[in-house]
Amino acid sequence: MGIFDHAEFDDHESLHFFNDEASGLRVIIAVHSTVLGPAAGGCRRWSYASDADALTDALRLSRGMTYKNAVASLPFGGGKAVILADDAAPKSSELFAALGRKVDSLGGSYITAEDVGVSIDDMQHVRQQTKFVFGLPQSGDSAGGDPSPWTAIGVFWGINAAVKTRLGRDSCEGLTVAVQGVGHVGGHLCKLLHEAGAKILVADVNRENLKIVSDSLPVEIISPSEILYADADVLAPCALGNILTSATIPKIKAKLIAGAANNQLSTVADGARLADREILFAPDYVINAGGIISVWHEYNGASSADQVRRDVEKIPQRLEALFRDAAESGRPTNELADELARRLIAAGRK
Repeated sequence: MGIFDHAEFDDHESLHFFNDEASGLRVIIAVHSTVLGPAAGGCRRWSYASDADALTDALRLSRGMTYKNAVASLPFGGGKAVILADDAAPKSSELFAALGRKVDSLGGSYITAEDVGVSIDDMQHVRQQTKFVFGLPQSGDSAGGDPSPWTAIGVFWGINAAVKTRLGRDSCEGLTVAVQGVGHVGGHLCKLLHEAGAKILVADVNRENLKIVSDSLPVEIISPSEILYADADVLAPCALGNILTSATIPKIKAKLIAGAANNQLSTVADGARLADREILFAPDYVINAGGIISVWHEYNGASSADQVRRDVEKIPQRLEALFRDAAESGRPTNELADELARRLIAAGRK
């Protein structure tokens, strides 16, 4: 099968495979669309079972960023960088400097920031080689810095919107929330849920992440194999995607799913499977847009944290509109969100 025939290709504008022998960097940069603006999306570093899996992830994540930015009304297109993690080429300043040179070679068609497996410190090495990078430390009340807290805040507010729609409650107080993945975003989310009075179940394959959150919050740790099927009111996936499948959906007990992970659905049809079980699904690229909203304000260069907050506050409003449309039409929320994103992109193209 050729690249253009790949199931996830979806008319990507460009696809770049970079190799830097000196640093060991191997990275795929996928640019899905620049119709609405430069393709913005974070850089993920992960150990994939195969190069083919890395390519699939890059393509899906890139398209998801196009949709996320469109629905969030940001003047960005969508792109993503995926570094193929290798024990022979551990994280280093040289590796991320090489990434910066590769990003710079694209001339601004792609703008990067941190994502899973990549930190602010890593991005500062990228910044030494290119101006097309964001999510960097800022001074005073300027917008920018680590986008993870803003992602978590948007997800928290989105969970509250879903709770109101599905459970008829005004807050998470007294509810049980199962959080899958307690890294940068999941950890922040747990803190917000605790402050709201929720009981929190957590799971993570990273023991250090678990220790950090369990040392600071009264959470119950369960195994990664059980978290999806926990006896909880809310399931909040905040790790990797491709977890909601024809095999996992029938065993989920939660009444609603709202989390930060990208590409939670394995296929479009899985949204219908959730709807058939009356599980309310908050489309991931709608609820997790807080981080890229922060990045946009940093890119804009003249924004404050208060302005970021005002834009992130629109996330629950967008979700509530999708939930209403789904109830009225009897259609899955993911299909309605995809159609909205495509309409916005088509309007931008015209």
